[in-house]
Amino acid sequence: MPQIPFALRDDPVGAYPEEWVAAFAEIHERPFRAKQVFRWIHTRSVADPARMTDAAKTLRDKLASWSLAMPAEIREVRRAADDTRKVLIGFPKSPAAGTVETVLIPPLPDEDDDEAELEADDEAPAVTGLRVAARRVTQCISSQVGCAMGCVFCASGVAGLKRHLSAGEIVAQVLLGRTLLDEGEAIRNVVLMGMGEPLHNYDNVARALRLLTHADGMNLSSRRVTVSTSGLVPEIDRLGEEFKGEIALAVSLHAPDDELRSRIMPVNKKYPLGELMAALRRYPLARRRRITIEYTLIRNVNDRPEHARALLRLLRNLPMKVNLIPMNPIEAAPWQAPTRDDVLAFQDVLRKGTDQAVFIRRTRGDEIDAACGQLALHGAKAVKRKLPMIGERHGGA
Repeated sequence: MPQIPFALRDDPVGAYPEEWVAAFAEIHERPFRAKQVFRWIHTRSVADPARMTDAAKTLRDKLASWSLAMPAEIREVRRAADDTRKVLIGFPKSPAAGTVETVLIPPLPDEDDDEAELEADDEAPAVTGLRVAARRVTQCISSQVGCAMGCVFCASGVAGLKRHLSAGEIVAQVLLGRTLLDEGEAIRNVVLMGMGEPLHNYDNVARALRLLTHADGMNLSSRRVTVSTSGLVPEIDRLGEEFKGEIALAVSLHAPDDELRSRIMPVNKKYPLGELMAALRRYPLARRRRITIEYTLIRNVNDRPEHARALLRLLRNLPMKVNLIPMNPIEAAPWQAPTRDDVLAFQDVLRKGTDQAVFIRRTRGDEIDAACGQLALHGAKAVKRKLPMIGERHGGA
């Protein structure tokens, strides 16, 4: 049997259709056969050659001889009462292994939602396979095993960075996620807000974005894909340039000034708020789009009204929406979630100071460890780093 072509050897699920065509030319297979296999993988979540029933048996035998398979597998699924599904993903074909997690999040009927605005921009129906679905699910996916950013309140960074995921390993989370959907559900939005800093793994993430939105594959609307970052300024510029602002951008801000942000987010020492805000203001937003500001509220650290007022000044004239996220307590950090009254007071200050949207992200799936990193890092050894000491009340402007 011919050896697997070089173009497919390392990451066949992360290969573009044209790379499949070039690889098949090496083994004297016609281009339409290459696209046939690509569609099996990316539209039907099937990487087992034996299940590719409309492919010639000789081709299926070749693919089987290459050990073609999904680069990821489902290790565990936990389902919450609200139908949030937390999925532990393993990588049997990777010598570096490790596990990550992905979360399927259905909408709640009574939650604050800005879907109406998104619908005005993008009328394409949600699809899974070949059927139109009514219940639209958001999937949160990971880009790295662990994380190098060291944010002190985040479970993903507890064990530090283990490795980058390949493009195929990133895409495979969505392919596997589709197999867990209930009847009548479809993945409508994909957010790279799971384990890892997506822009730290830029090349693989960019390839995965192109595959997720490829017309011959899943064909997700680029406006329904969001990349979240802690603030890597050069990569924010690169993302804006290469994808023309069509990929939605979310920024983990979490503090309104450099002194506090550097204490809880070490990345701020390299890319302080002045540089970050300049990058956000030059990001080429698509029509009627806004940057999402993620702000995790930590009790008596960054949740005071003075922090809210300083945040308003920082974000002035930026097209944005704000998601306020009560902290999920983790064992490796001593801080606690804010009180409900403090969250509402913080939101009230912001809403009175801006005409842009300010949401409180509802906690989902606490009983299944659905906060980022909690399931994958059960039993992981924490990185030995000195956590910053933050006073009871950090002084705000």
